[in-house]
Amino acid sequence: MASLNSRPRRPSSAGSSSMEIRNEKNGFSSFDGTDNDRSSLYAVVDEANVKGAGEGEGLLEKEASNQLSRNSSSRDSFGWAVFWIAVNTLATIGIVFTNKAIFSDPSLKLAQLSFAAFHFFMTWSLLFTLSRPRFAYFTPRRIALREIIPLSVAMSLNVILPNLSLAFSSVTFYQVARILLTPTVATMDFVLYKSMLPRNAILALIPACLGVGMVSYYDSLPTDDANVKTTSSLGVIFAFSGIFASSLYTVWIKSYQRKLQVSSMQLLFNQAPVSAFLLLYAIPFIDTFPTWTEVPVGRWMMILMSGVFAALINLSQFFIVGQTGPVSSTVVGHLKTCLIVALGWATSGRSVGDKSIVGVFIAIAGIITYSMVMLRQAIRNHK
Repeated sequence: MASLNSRPRRPSSAGSSSMEIRNEKNGFSSFDGTDNDRSSLYAVVDEANVKGAGEGEGLLEKEASNQLSRNSSSRDSFGWAVFWIAVNTLATIGIVFTNKAIFSDPSLKLAQLSFAAFHFFMTWSLLFTLSRPRFAYFTPRRIALREIIPLSVAMSLNVILPNLSLAFSSVTFYQVARILLTPTVATMDFVLYKSMLPRNAILALIPACLGVGMVSYYDSLPTDDANVKTTSSLGVIFAFSGIFASSLYTVWIKSYQRKLQVSSMQLLFNQAPVSAFLLLYAIPFIDTFPTWTEVPVGRWMMILMSGVFAALINLSQFFIVGQTGPVSSTVVGHLKTCLIVALGWATSGRSVGDKSIVGVFIAIAGIITYSMVMLRQAIRNHK
């Protein structure tokens, strides 16, 4: 592991919030692996001060040294970007399959609120650490409780409903269904803010939705093979309910950041403890608890790993947003979807000739086409 001093440069506390909001508004994330102050890389020489060849050689050596330093900084930033992308990808895959293993235990499947509260606590602990003066990756800002409660409720539903979907669905269906987040968010943006998508983007979302529909139908059909993992009706209901909740949460986050002028880290730092606290009131009435002493040690380790994966996803996303461009972020997102779907299919017990695989390919092709259209549109708007 690289030393602490070689980690990526963090944004200044004063400017992090405004920078992040501006990037989100423009649909672009900046990639700048070198020092922003370029003026120090160039030397201005007054002819009257050049006394001889010796001083000229010294100037050339200084410029060469600066160039090497700049190239080294760029390579370091690229290396860190690759590292955090790898961490984010592996943690995302890890949390999906770890949670699926946890929820396969009937005694833990219905303890969803407790599980979500644990994740919120882990997230807040990470953000609290990053906000300390030793790290100072962002400056905490207090937000009034009445402002944050609606978003905290949406955040809780954004975690609980998809987890319930995963508990009652196959991994393949769970991940493919999440593709519907994009058209649902686009619809909400249009209804609430009259924000229109390009026509080609809308056309690309049609096959994506059709593909998800095909997977939903074929994956929920009963089968005589006990080794084939299927999706129950509850899994489908929770999946579509979770998509609505997650879409609303996504739209609200953008709205809250504009309204409160805070960064995503500052907003999440306020949300997480409020969400956990609100769940504590509902847990005794909703959750079904197992006999704690009968829960195997391996399950407790999985629960701890799930919390660590959640913290790593939040941490890596913070660095990815600041160090990679929109193309890289989009490609990483599609890579994670394809890997989770492929691994889910490999462990589902289904044959290659199963009809739902057609829906998987149609849905993924549709969402990739949509992303390409939106990236081209963002590039044109940025010029």
